Amino acid sequence: MEEKKYHYKYPRPSVTTDCLVFGQDGSRLKILLIKRGFEPFKGRWAFPGGFLEMGESAEEGVLRELEEETGLSGLSVKQLHTFSAPGRDPRGWTISIAFWTVVQLSDVEDVKGSDDAVEAEWFDVDNVPALAFDHDEMLKMALMLVRK
Repeated sequence: MEEKKYHYKYPRPSVTTDCLVFGQDGSRLKILLIKRGFEPFKGRWAFPGGFLEMGESAEEGVLRELEEETGLSGLSVKQLHTFSAPGRDPRGWTISIAFWTVVQLSDVEDVKGSDDAVEAEWFDVDNVPALAFDHDEMLKMALMLVRK
């Protein structure tokens, strides 16, 4: 009988991280989004993020994904909330740990979509396109914190 490396009595969810990066440009507030290159939601805008790798903390994962998808690095992030509603990801049971930060746009180099992000772009928070997954809920929650 073949021994399985990961065999558990109880089902295990996948864990992802998402990063909400707000950019201040004078009195204007922007949000960084990436255009997804793969299904689900191929071609839709979302926050930079992705699946955790084995042995990686949530903070390490969110910073890795942010750099891979946008080129941004060296940011300090804070945990926003854990999003765990069943059905939030059509690929299966997926829990996302969301992080957020605020940067001065004058201090950030240009962002560029890479890895599985086709594009990366700053949007005015009052003019955000339709978002993938439950990212609209994430944005609403983060904006309450940022606007305080």
